[in-house]
Amino acid sequence: MTRLSLALVAIMLSVPAMAAPPVLPAQVEVIDELIAQGWTDFNIRPAPEADDASWCRRVFLDVIGRIPNHQELKEFVDERGSDKRSKLIEKLLYDDRYTEEYAGHWSTVWTNLLIGRGGGNDRREMTNRDGMQKYLRDAFAMNKPYNTMVYELVTATGATKPGAEGFNGAVNFLVDKVNADKGVLAASSTSRIFLGQQVQCTQCHNHPFNQWKQQMFWEFNSFFRQTRSLRRFVDGARDIDYAELINEDFAGEANDASDALVFYELRNGLTRVAYPVFTDGTAIEVSGYVSDVNRRNELGRLMLESENLDKMIVNRMWGQFLGYGFTKPVDDLGPHNPPSQPELLERLGKEFRQSSYDLKQLITWITLSKPYQLSPVLGSSNSIDDPSIGETPKFSRFYLRQMTAEQLYQSMVTATDAAGTGSYEEQEQQRRRWLNQFVVTFGTDEGDEATTFNGSIPQALMLFNGELSKKATSTGKGSFIDRIAASGRSPRDRLTNLFMSGLARRPTRKEATVANQLLVAREGNEKEMLQDMWWAIINSNEFIMQH
Repeated sequence: MTRLSLALVAIMLSVPAMAAPPVLPAQVEVIDELIAQGWTDFNIRPAPEADDASWCRRVFLDVIGRIPNHQELKEFVDERGSDKRSKLIEKLLYDDRYTEEYAGHWSTVWTNLLIGRGGGNDRREMTNRDGMQKYLRDAFAMNKPYNTMVYELVTATGATKPGAEGFNGAVNFLVDKVNADKGVLAASSTSRIFLGQQVQCTQCHNHPFNQWKQQMFWEFNSFFRQTRSLRRFVDGARDIDYAELINEDFAGEANDASDALVFYELRNGLTRVAYPVFTDGTAIEVSGYVSDVNRRNELGRLMLESENLDKMIVNRMWGQFLGYGFTKPVDDLGPHNPPSQPELLERLGKEFRQSSYDLKQLITWITLSKPYQLSPVLGSSNSIDDPSIGETPKFSRFYLRQMTAEQLYQSMVTATDAAGTGSYEEQEQQRRRWLNQFVVTFGTDEGDEATTFNGSIPQALMLFNGELSKKATSTGKGSFIDRIAASGRSPRDRLTNLFMSGLARRPTRKEATVANQLLVAREGNEKEMLQDMWWAIINSNEFIMQH
């Protein structure tokens, strides 16, 4: 080899190779292509890509339910490589270090969806919240296929309470819904949550805007008529120890189990008859004997064959990560409510089914997609993309939204080690007490509830000086503030570490000036200055926003 050749080789070895762009799953390319087509159609230029720190905070919140701690954020920001984002998603979804948090976060999301934020917190209820959460935590920890999870929730029998004989946490979805009012709530919740079909008002009349008729509601309701809940009381007390969900023969409302019909009344007073028929028109045997036909098992089978099952979970998960689904409301599908991206919803539904209903795969596709990478900037180039004023979402930017109360609690606990003392059960009770102050339950047929975690005065006061905030701003030895005070090489470094921990950004010049003024006011006590700044950070709108 000549000297010139050796020199060229040396030069080539000394120049870092250009990093190849990450290879994205084909499903991500489909998302990007179809969303970009929408931008072209509306003459929109999307917002710029979010910086690494902001995106890291975003994906931690969405995937495991909390902001990253200072070390996790620093490691990601300092990492090199064009595939660092896909590697972080893989870590959060598949690394054993995050399995418990992933399962805990999604069990909370689905517990709230299936039984409500207040469900199972009253000893007089049949629903057992611990049982519901245990089933869901186990399901998400093992990455149980979504269709399997749905089938188990719809067909489950057994006891509600962990430790009880025959325990099956899945029964907590229906146990408080099947007895009341002939299973109306069981039918409406199942069709809405899993199929995106809002049927609750058709128990009394035909729906004015969609294809759902009163006859269809009572046909769907008939699938739940072989199911009953049994209460098991604490010895010598009126409180419910646990409940059981069982299948039993249904004699029908004409008292003939071989022809187990149900009656319903039209608005004009006439009476009609209904048998179990699925929403696509598929009928099953009319017998009410469980030995002849198990109606809920048949319902579960028919639901798994329905394309609506695929579309509904894709729509829900898209809304979970992007702030808005393809329909509004997210759980109302059908010709009366066309989706904003019909082709994308159709394609993703089919891809999800072909992926064996792997929720982690669906999360990967969404979080790697171009819309999820964007900053929340609303400018002149995408000014028409503002769903908050009723516009159809174009996903040309990341839509700002407030953290859930659960995300805020977990973020404060994680970022500052403000968790309570005691066993897991005791800490969970502390968390529930903190969360319950935001829940208002309405006595409606649908079991509606609302959260007051919306900037109200009680919320503000609780965040200003509540017990959790006091723990988060403690300056005691080993506390978060104590550790921050020992980090960095200068007060400015430590202030930067504080802002990165809470907001995933550096302090502005104005904020640094305020910190200097506080340091003077605190007579040079830097730890007290950091405490004041941290209190301001965790009580700021920016901290509680998902951005």
